[in-house]
Amino acid sequence: MKTIEASPAKEFLRAVKEDFRKYKNLGDKTFLQLSDADFYETPYNDGNSLAILIQHISGNLISRFSDFLTSDGEKETRDRDSEFIPHNHTKAQLLQIWDSGYDVLFQTLDELSESDLSVIIYIRHEPLSVPEALIRSMGHISYHIGQIVFLAKFIKQHQWQTLSIEKGKSEVYNQEMIAKNENIDDE
Repeated sequence: MKTIEASPAKEFLRAVKEDFRKYKNLGDKTFLQLSDADFYETPYNDGNSLAILIQHISGNLISRFSDFLTSDGEKETRDRDSEFIPHNHTKAQLLQIWDSGYDVLFQTLDELSESDLSVIIYIRHEPLSVPEALIRSMGHISYHIGQIVFLAKFIKQHQWQTLSIEKGKSEVYNQEMIAKNENIDDE
């Protein structure tokens, strides 16, 4: 049986950073396939567009992860309701908004230490351990990334290029992963 060499706390922080990067990467790859106009399409009249989802995710990350250990995660400066109003940003502006939220997140994650995992923080005055807050945020982000990918697939339809294993290619992918990881298993 293989085990990790790092402490469980250090491994948790590494895995959290890696998973947040994977979710951001899914969004980044999705946005590459879209035009400026695509960001404002909605599946129904009152639905959220990709632009709105980007504004919301960024606003949430900035609020939650600014002064993460020392102030409530729902900042008084956040205007959550305005995140759900379309602002006619260009694709480039939306990508800047997207990146600004993730910049705050990744800076905070890079600064966290193992001992910070025992700290209690607050989100809307609710006490949460740092691991609880990180897992909660990961769930929130993954939920919205799923919406982003689904909406983009709906918009692009037959022009969509898959971000994961193509239909009918599972066995090929599995064989590639076996070959890639053979050396790792021997160590």
